[in-house]
Amino acid sequence: MWLSFSRHVQRLNHSPYVLLSKVCVHQVHSSSTEFTDSCYDGLYPGHIHTTPIQKALLAVGSGVAALQNPYRHDMVAVLGETTGHLALINLRDKMRNDPEGNTILTERPRIRLSTLNLSEMACLPDRSFGREYCRFLEDNHVTPDSRADVKYVDNEELAYVMQRYREVHDLLHTLLGMPTNMLGEVAVKWFEAAQTGLPMCMLGAVLGPLRLNPSRLQQLFTSLGPWALHNGRRARCVLSIFYERRWEQNIEDLRQELNIEPPPVILSATKKRNT
Repeated sequence: MWLSFSRHVQRLNHSPYVLLSKVCVHQVHSSSTEFTDSCYDGLYPGHIHTTPIQKALLAVGSGVAALQNPYRHDMVAVLGETTGHLALINLRDKMRNDPEGNTILTERPRIRLSTLNLSEMACLPDRSFGREYCRFLEDNHVTPDSRADVKYVDNEELAYVMQRYREVHDLLHTLLGMPTNMLGEVAVKWFEAAQTGLPMCMLGAVLGPLRLNPSRLQQLFTSLGPWALHNGRRARCVLSIFYERRWEQNIEDLRQELNIEPPPVILSATKKRNT
């Protein structure tokens, strides 16, 4: 079944739908930008007002583009913003009902190079959360500034929740011990799908395995997948943790606090897309 579906996806990648998706995203983005340039509604900097029809077009277009190339983070971001309203409300409510999460909603911290002292964090003891996060960034050649700003969420507080989700994504990789290769990304998406309920995460969890070779697929279904789903369901809301105040905490202690078990297998950091 997976092989047949994979062939269908490959045909879709070369179909007129791919061109249609690019046209939809470009036209909606252009028209919305023109609108906000002249009539900025002030929800938050960079906000682009869209109608329900425009959101639907963006969702379809970005979904097809993301299916064609999962590394199109801009399209994945648009898909998340245009389909995640109900899930964002649920996440916001969980944060409000958690003292630490409510503090985050009040103070609105950002995880950026401009707000982090990576050189200081790199000097923290081994197995501290901050040191392991720095090691993750170095090993996988990623940066906190790679996350796009939210544009299409029509509520300022929910827009921050989405932004926070994006900016803690690499911290989840660190907590879960997953690199940024395809298997690691899919495992994190399975965790996030169970934890957040975001349709974008669910789509990534379903379609991501199509990019894996047979041995990686078996590894996902027999160990990493069940582990990710189980821990995603039972863990404390990962958006309710003020990570910026936890850099010195031992990563095993933080996992225990969040009710996250260590990964069943250790994956090496690699940027190959077909593994």
